[in-house]
Amino acid sequence: MPKPMHLAWFTNFTQGDWTNPVSQGTGDWDGKFFIDMAQAMERACFDYIMLEDTLMVSEAYGGTAEATLKYALQVPKHDPIPLASIIAANTTKLGVVATMSTLAWPPFMLARVSSTLDHIAGGRFGWNIVTSGEDIAAQNFGLDKLPPREARYAMADEYVDVVCKLFESWEPDAVVKDHATGTYADHTKVHPIHFEGQFFKVRGPLNTVRSPQGKPVFVQAGGSPRGRAFAARHADSIIAVGNGIEGMKKYRDDVRRHAAAAGRDPDDIKVLFLVYPTLGETDEEAQARHHRMVNSPGFVEAALAAVGTVTDIDFSGFDLDKPLPPLTTNGEQGSLDKFAQWGSGKTLRQLAQERFDAGIQLIGSPDTVADRMGEAMEAIGGDGFLISTPFQRISRRFVTEVCEGLVPALQRRGLARKAYTKTLLRDTLREF
Repeated sequence: MPKPMHLAWFTNFTQGDWTNPVSQGTGDWDGKFFIDMAQAMERACFDYIMLEDTLMVSEAYGGTAEATLKYALQVPKHDPIPLASIIAANTTKLGVVATMSTLAWPPFMLARVSSTLDHIAGGRFGWNIVTSGEDIAAQNFGLDKLPPREARYAMADEYVDVVCKLFESWEPDAVVKDHATGTYADHTKVHPIHFEGQFFKVRGPLNTVRSPQGKPVFVQAGGSPRGRAFAARHADSIIAVGNGIEGMKKYRDDVRRHAAAAGRDPDDIKVLFLVYPTLGETDEEAQARHHRMVNSPGFVEAALAAVGTVTDIDFSGFDLDKPLPPLTTNGEQGSLDKFAQWGSGKTLRQLAQERFDAGIQLIGSPDTVADRMGEAMEAIGGDGFLISTPFQRISRRFVTEVCEGLVPALQRRGLARKAYTKTLLRDTLREF
């Protein structure tokens, strides 16, 4: 029997597929679409829904916010934390992962809200750890520009150490509820942490009860070598990108080497690769959909502007019909490397049209795509996939196609679970 794969979904609190003539996108901003989506995912036995976030209106493309706002690229975007709370309250098995930046959240407040959400979710909450990679985001928090990437990761390492100490500041048996003595919590089992490092100083303890998982699941996207080392040290699940099966296998093997070097069991880290399936009742229908999408008016410009929002690079000044010159960034270098496909000889236009399928192209009927996913996992070695949509243009139709078409096709092949067997998100991730 084949080994089942882990499945998650990468999305954010945006307007969704508002341009499609047969879709209302995510509708109003009350979050009800995402509750319905999460419940569909739960019926399909996904591991978790991942709510991505950024903290700015990007002006990377052309030096203005025009393209960002015209194509609704990451904007408008509402805060994922309230959305995570209502999703958690309306599901019982699905993991709920929300993005919070070490740039924006003081460690005490992040640990406190994470513990609170893990209780609301009954032990199913996860924190997606990001440092933020845009100078314009830093300017919303009193800085002129971001620290260099290496410094950001050094700060993030210390940040995670702080929040872990805060999560441990309540011992597992600190709450006694002793009616005879009128004691709710044993004060000898709740400890200040008195943390003082290079970047942070926190007294502690948390003023929230210890969370059901002890600490929430940690999720991280590490693309650069330094990012991979960070993810391998801290993460329970990694959001990954890679060019082709060979690149994906190389990435996962590298992360597992880093994990072993850090004294961790590599099997405790689930590497999920970001994919953008295009589904149809037939392969021909799916191919036609994909062709219409990548050749639609504005697609190339929107794709380049979208890459610019995370890499902090203005692609508007480069020739569309020539390869990109060598580039580096203080933004997300891993995202840049994945997009650019260095050495491929592809033009910028080709790179933009392949923006959402350079890792592994999944275009076809549910059976065709399920076979392709199974073959990829066998070649890579694990661990699963994060489903997403170009420009986060999500719709009820696509959710249905995945949850009621693709996932059953995977289940028929023994490639996806048919029922949850665990309660806590960390245990669900470690089930296989």
